[in-house]
Amino acid sequence: EDVSNQLLPKKVEAFADQRVLAVLAGGHHSLALTADSALWSWGWGAQGRLGHGNDLRDQPLPKKIEAFAGQRIVAVSAGTHHSIALTADGAVWSWGFGLFGKLGHGDEQHQWQPKKIE
Repeated sequence: EDVSNQLLPKKVEAFADQRVLAVLAGGHHSLALTADSALWSWGWGAQGRLGHGNDLRDQPLPKKIEAFAGQRIVAVSAGTHHSIALTADGAVWSWGFGLFGKLGHGDEQHQWQPKKIE
């Protein structure tokens, strides 16, 4: 795994056999949505911003967010410490650093994996 700074664009080899529909850059993490409706994250794992549940480790390579298995994601956004996704059924999901109520769950709790906003 290559964790060095990249001074020039470099292809993300993890997606060599995938069709990527969207890429998003947060402050310390990145997301990619693939044609099979899988959402992938990588980067700094603190505060659950990667959406992998109790696995808060940094991810130097893209890792699929398993919480969305079987769902079709139609839009996604990455903030500095959190992310939000919209599924085809109109549900909005958020995860990451919850301070200031930014996740939309009526509290300031961090969410380590995507949680539907009720």
